[in-house]
Amino acid sequence: MRDGLPLDPALLWILAGLVLLAAEVVLPGIFLLWIGLAAIGTGLYLLAAPAAGFADAVVVFLVLLAAGVALALRLRGSRAPRPRVNTPDAGLVGRTGLIVAAAGPELRVRVGDSDWPALPAGGATLREGEAVRVVGVRGTAAVVEPLAAAAPSGAA
Repeated sequence: MRDGLPLDPALLWILAGLVLLAAEVVLPGIFLLWIGLAAIGTGLYLLAAPAAGFADAVVVFLVLLAAGVALALRLRGSRAPRPRVNTPDAGLVGRTGLIVAAAGPELRVRVGDSDWPALPAGGATLREGEAVRVVGVRGTAAVVEPLAAAAPSGAA
């Protein structure tokens, strides 16, 4: 006891946890949540087991913190995959185009209203004016295959 205020370690752990939870509301991110909850859990453990020492409190805190982080990682992994927005393959793969230049090493395909450098898929030989389907993107080049090869087998 100091100046009439009790300095119970359990209450200090709980107070520290509440301060961390309040900081979580103000700061971006979510990591302080798990530290604050682990601190509150440690304080509750010390209230339930007053004979526990500092080493016990640290072990309980670390175990609760590890469990919280593991839970957060598991919850994060269970979310649906984020859509790929604003990437070349998000808007190109699956679209059809027309080979506009096939002379020399330069192969270009027109997809919609844009021309793209192109790479033939599987070493296919492409001619100017040939219809193709974009099957991937490598760097800034569209990987294309002839439209006839892209059609499912059995199609007439």
